[in-house]
Amino acid sequence: MNAPILEATEEKLERVRSYFRGDLLVLRETLLKMASLAHTNLQLALESLVERSAEKANKAIQDDKEIDRLEVEVDELVAGFMATQAPVALACRLMLAASKLSSDLERIGDQAVSIARRSLILMDEPPLKPLLDIPRMGADVLAMIRGATDAFVEITPEKCADIIKMDVRVDDINRQLERELTCFMVESPKTITRALNLMLVARFFERAADHAKNIAEQVYYLYTGQDIRHESEFSKV
Repeated sequence: MNAPILEATEEKLERVRSYFRGDLLVLRETLLKMASLAHTNLQLALESLVERSAEKANKAIQDDKEIDRLEVEVDELVAGFMATQAPVALACRLMLAASKLSSDLERIGDQAVSIARRSLILMDEPPLKPLLDIPRMGADVLAMIRGATDAFVEITPEKCADIIKMDVRVDDINRQLERELTCFMVESPKTITRALNLMLVARFFERAADHAKNIAEQVYYLYTGQDIRHESEFSKV
């Protein structure tokens, strides 16, 4: 099914923007803080791996506490708003989307922590191979998070389809890297620990991409009212 894209006229955009006032504006800003922190922590985790920087790995781990705190804050804002307001359709969708967005952002933060911890382990041994594929995965995931956040801020749901399609490329790189690392382990048992840790890192990035895809789907739903989670057209390259 080829789902229609919302045409974002200035009149429609202004109508949507008018809802982001008071408690809804606070909720929106809290979600943006979470998105910024999740993006920053994932970037720190990637840089810690590439640069073999314990300082950046530890910062990514430490800063995850703030993402966890903001997730709780979002839940409290949603519960408070629903208990005191009679929300219109868009506000109802924002309440539904906000809980899911914060959950996906918190899990991206968790993936960043997992990557940072593996990075610390990998620093204790010589590099197994030049890091090429994992930085490519990381760059794609960061672009997905940034793109979904921009679509939320700019009220541009038409951009979400391209973000969703990027998840396929991340999956492909992950599968390719898994095959390559398996060959390393078969040819030399001494590489098994490092190869397994790199496999896990790639898997953590792949999961982060899944969460970024979920965010893009929720942003599309928020502004169009259309649920595209099971629409195959949106995930085709």
